[in-house]
Amino acid sequence: MDFRYVLFDLDGTLLPMNKQTFLKGYLEAVASRVAAHIPPREFIGHLLAATRAMIENTDPALTNREVFNREFFPRSGLIESAAGPVFERFYREDFPALAVLTRPTPTARHVLNTARKYGAQLVIATNPVFPEIAIRERLRWAGVAGVPFRLVTTYEIMHFCKPNPLYYEEIAACLNTVPENCLMVGNDVEEDMVAGEVGMATYLVEDHLIRRGLYPCRPDYRGRLQDLVAFFEGL
Repeated sequence: MDFRYVLFDLDGTLLPMNKQTFLKGYLEAVASRVAAHIPPREFIGHLLAATRAMIENTDPALTNREVFNREFFPRSGLIESAAGPVFERFYREDFPALAVLTRPTPTARHVLNTARKYGAQLVIATNPVFPEIAIRERLRWAGVAGVPFRLVTTYEIMHFCKPNPLYYEEIAACLNTVPENCLMVGNDVEEDMVAGEVGMATYLVEDHLIRRGLYPCRPDYRGRLQDLVAFFEGL
């Protein structure tokens, strides 16, 4: 085994959390921030529809951010030039408080450091439906903000989302490598283990396992997050 690159999912993998609890808290917080401009329930509906458009997009000419904006602003009636600064203030001032909805573990940094000692370059392969500022903040919550990542997938730079296999192909292209040189580590069977379809090896983290029964559960490796320390030491 020779993994030149190790891709790590963030939410539920390096950053333990209940995704439904976090999503609920996030939606309530951002809706509150824009309540002066649009009713919260209406806003959330448009936000989720635009997010779904990102996830379903297959046009390689459009970044996820471009897909989101093309869907969200016409639907909501908000003006991008006016609403953009409101969202920026939300992520800068309000979003950090959502850290209380997560349960960070020092194991995350230990695992990353062990993978680096093994010789792998590291990638944060989180679903790129958030802007970079939000993803960087969640890396801080996880206690891994200072780790040198080769790539962090954000909605500004990526053109596809999980569970589209094209997302993983795009990561390999960004790294100027082939998928066979990569190991994808994640806790979501449907979103993370699909990396195996493009030739990546897969490791299923079972601490906060998500399995909807929509995709065959056939990872190459599996175990708890802490088991990855011995896994990389044994390579």
